[in-house]
Amino acid sequence: MSLSLTKDLTSNLHKLLREGKSNLICPLSFCTFAPNYLEMAEYIPVELGTEKIGKLLKQYALPAIIAMTATSLYNMVDSIYIGQGCGPLAISGLAITFPLMNLSTAFGTLIGLGGTTLISMLLGQKNYDIAKRVLGNIFMMNILIGFLFAAVALIFIEPILTFFGASEATMPYAKDYMTIVLSGNIITHLYFGLNGVVRASGRPKKAMTATLLAVILNCILDPIFIFVLKMGIQGAALATVIAQIVSFIWIFKILTNKNDLLHFSKNSFHIDGKIIKRMVSIGVSPFLMNTASCFVVILINNQLKRYGGDLYIGAYGIINRIVFIFVMICIGLNQGMQPIAGYNYGAKLYQRVIDVLKLTIKWATMVTTLCFIFGMFFPNTVVSIFTSDPELKNLATEGLRITVMVMPLIGAQIVTTHLFQSLGLVNKSIFLSLSRQLLFLLPALIVLPLAIGVTGVWYAMPISDFISAIFGFILLASLIKSFKKEMAVQNSDKTTAQTITTK
Repeated sequence: MSLSLTKDLTSNLHKLLREGKSNLICPLSFCTFAPNYLEMAEYIPVELGTEKIGKLLKQYALPAIIAMTATSLYNMVDSIYIGQGCGPLAISGLAITFPLMNLSTAFGTLIGLGGTTLISMLLGQKNYDIAKRVLGNIFMMNILIGFLFAAVALIFIEPILTFFGASEATMPYAKDYMTIVLSGNIITHLYFGLNGVVRASGRPKKAMTATLLAVILNCILDPIFIFVLKMGIQGAALATVIAQIVSFIWIFKILTNKNDLLHFSKNSFHIDGKIIKRMVSIGVSPFLMNTASCFVVILINNQLKRYGGDLYIGAYGIINRIVFIFVMICIGLNQGMQPIAGYNYGAKLYQRVIDVLKLTIKWATMVTTLCFIFGMFFPNTVVSIFTSDPELKNLATEGLRITVMVMPLIGAQIVTTHLFQSLGLVNKSIFLSLSRQLLFLLPALIVLPLAIGVTGVWYAMPISDFISAIFGFILLASLIKSFKKEMAVQNSDKTTAQTITTK
């Protein structure tokens, strides 16, 4: 049976639940709403369809924001320790690894985000058996993809890093870091993929705790490995892997709790081609976005190296970490929005989808505006946290001011892209994901440096952000219009039903 058909059938059951008629059992054999599920109702996030949107978004987004902020600080702390403990070329070497980590993330999101989005929609539709099977497929596919990616990358590590912009001076740092990180790649994929499942299944605080556990461990181990044990950049990589292993073990324990509706079982670990196809169809948008980001960063690194030098790549690495923390807060907001939007979309409660969208955009815009203020008016202070090298500091300060020029618009753009993904609207999500990276940024990165040199690399970023934001707003307006049409039809049907009942 197709998911769309199940959506129509089970949305009516969702209505009965809201009206308190939970004693009714669906007579259709494929509508698997058995009595044992009713007994476990306390574990079902039905509040997503009934609770006030503001309260829900705070409840779901706050833990995700804390987790994402912690994750960005965790990456920032790595950069700070590496910059202060290993020197400016080490920061440049770390920046060289960004495309490879983006590519690894892309393959992780193909299954992880696609799977968690599907789980949210299935919970909204009351398809609990299928949600369990999706969970098992997320686990198995993350192991497979994590292993294959790491194996290929480790075999060709030097040619890959050279293509990414590494020089003789930065290659040792980049290679040392990525060799250790790739060795733990399977755990990285499982950690991020299953943490998203925990959040999507109505346990945002536990997802936050898992992230904080990894962050705290990393922050403790970083200075020990880098300064005390004199392991340099390898110590930072090892601290990251160990922290993720510990956090993954805790997440896995959560998902084996049989008292929860969504948990691993013996039947969970069978790969299902139809489920994988559905996960990939949803996850393809963030996959393409991260893959495009990978190639964009490769071009940025090579253009900076060509028109400036190794230290310009280090400056970009610092800018990336500064902007990253604000973007991650927005992603935390989106992660809070995702289960709410996905659940209510599955339940055909379109006004609630619109409400959570508007509130998320409002909060995200406040965050990115704060980024603009820091980057435009206090760049030197922020950059000084990462390095004391005068030349690197000046380069990063100049680049940061230019990069954040249109940041107030970026919050809404990020939310819009994630909304389409959360609702399984693949084509629009893909377009928004790729337009900024490929249609606008890549040409600007090639053309502008020819005219104004290395400064053109910095200006390419805000220009492409502005254009893609405009396209995002147009598509969003069209989506809201379609929701309003659906609500008008629903209201008309209710009026007709009431008329018939009265007669």
